[in-house]
Amino acid sequence: MTVTLGYGAQPRAAYAVDPNLTRDRLFPEASSPTRTPFQRDRDRIIHSTAFRRLKHKTQVFVYHEGDHFRTRLTHTIEVSQIARSLARALRLDEDLAECLALAHDLGHTPFGHEGEDVMHECMQGHGGFDHNAQSLRIVTDLERRYAQFDGLNLSWETLEGLVKHNGPITDRAGNAVGKLAKNGIPFAIQEYAKRQDLMLWSWPSAEAQVAAIADDIAYDAHDLDDGLRAGLLSFDAMHEVPLLDEILTEVDTLHPGLEDGRRIHEMVRRCITRMVEDVISESIRRLELLAPSRVDEIRFADHAVVSFSSDMAKKEKALKAFLFQNLYRHPDVLEVRKKVAQVTRDLFDLYMKKPIKMPEPWSEGLAGMDSTYIARRVCDFIAGMTDRYAIDEHRRLFDDTPDLR
Repeated sequence: MTVTLGYGAQPRAAYAVDPNLTRDRLFPEASSPTRTPFQRDRDRIIHSTAFRRLKHKTQVFVYHEGDHFRTRLTHTIEVSQIARSLARALRLDEDLAECLALAHDLGHTPFGHEGEDVMHECMQGHGGFDHNAQSLRIVTDLERRYAQFDGLNLSWETLEGLVKHNGPITDRAGNAVGKLAKNGIPFAIQEYAKRQDLMLWSWPSAEAQVAAIADDIAYDAHDLDDGLRAGLLSFDAMHEVPLLDEILTEVDTLHPGLEDGRRIHEMVRRCITRMVEDVISESIRRLELLAPSRVDEIRFADHAVVSFSSDMAKKEKALKAFLFQNLYRHPDVLEVRKKVAQVTRDLFDLYMKKPIKMPEPWSEGLAGMDSTYIARRVCDFIAGMTDRYAIDEHRRLFDDTPDLR
């Protein structure tokens, strides 16, 4: 297999998803005369309300901490750029890979992973909460813009990739597998599976696998960038991490005495490049061994075809562990996380006791409904909030709102 990196267009591989052979949409629609199905899906995602709200949702740092830190939206854009680059190199459908990258975080709550953890706690006994499943719920139900249907009516391949981008969800018998084995299949996925078979037991397309690993590469690199610029990480600590040690040594050898801002950027860009090139090399090796002649052979494989090499996987795992310990568990970050957890929990508890406190239409039609139905409505409402709106709502409803500054 010969792969040319750069700007030249390469023929689509036999194992790539072909937009001309899509399994269509849940609600049939006339095809677009100017766009492929996946370009159309991408445009619907970009124009959605949920996508716009990402600009005011936390990645690591809450919005008021600085204009230059990543938000959930800028993270998403970085993921889509990396996904397109990987898809181009592997001769996949770039539009589908981009589409999945743009949609992958639509279901995130305000306040990053702390908000998600609190929401999952609050939803115990009501089906739990999972941001990936919430993304599916948004694009199949909660976005209500079109006259003919709820949701965005995305193509089968986009929904499949969105739900399974991290791998199979069930075995052939329908039992949850992997990380979901403990808590079971998330509510939104269970509900949608009654309407359309997304082959939850199989691997997703290579395009979906590209979007998933692009997510890892993007947040490893930009959380490192933001942590250094925020002063929560130090250059000296970089030498504890094999990948960062070799990169920083290279930068300092080539550019001794470089100012901090440029030094950070040189580190981050090399980090992305090394991981991207490793994924391309390892994925080509795996594809050559599997020799798939159609996309279903990717789905029916017993392993991912898009992956880091074993050596890079170890280095990337060490980098994640470093960020977890030194950035995500930094006392300054933990202090803010404690405060936003209170905001999220307070809102959930109050709305459950007094659903009428939610604005219309969220508060409508709840009379006589059981607690699980109400909890899901409350969950959908809070999960859709931006950081700023959640804080404003808390100030409106409570006398004492934590100061996040």
